[in-house]
Amino acid sequence: MKTNLLTLAMALITVTAFSQKLTTTSAVIAFDATTPLDKLPKAENKTVIASVNTQTGAVAFEALIKNFAFSNPRIQEHFNQPNWMDSDKYPTATFTGKITNLAAVNFSKNGTYTADVEGDLTMHGQTKPIKTKAYVTVNGKSVRAMTEFEVKLADFSIDGPAVGAGKVAKDPKINVLVDF
Repeated sequence: MKTNLLTLAMALITVTAFSQKLTTTSAVIAFDATTPLDKLPKAENKTVIASVNTQTGAVAFEALIKNFAFSNPRIQEHFNQPNWMDSDKYPTATFTGKITNLAAVNFSKNGTYTADVEGDLTMHGQTKPIKTKAYVTVNGKSVRAMTEFEVKLADFSIDGPAVGAGKVAKDPKINVLVDF
């Protein structure tokens, strides 16, 4: 009897622990570095790994740089070269952070909530703090999160010739869409 109760208790603890973390391998990050001189520097990565812990507010993302797809293959080639993202040397971009106003987001009730997110973005061998607002929509068992923010390429030591020539924005927009 004691063994059955212990087994049941362990199973419930395990289920509870796992249900607190939502994950996906198909989050989308869009990168828009267009300028008046060039409308082509846009890319999308649809294979981003993302997670959120609904109890602690911990948030994490990982994107393979080579998985950013551009409409122009030549731009994609430049994007991955050493004078730009250097994806052979720095293959991933990561974000680890936290929802700082977790009490304002009810993951068990349908609705749209505004989440304040803070954390560290690492790309091109540099780590910088990021603060942004995310919009979290809960609908039944599905959770969707969206955010948009800008990064300063200079903060990440990215300064290829196209940036200097005005063909690539110095502060590109990053859009993140996650369906858990």
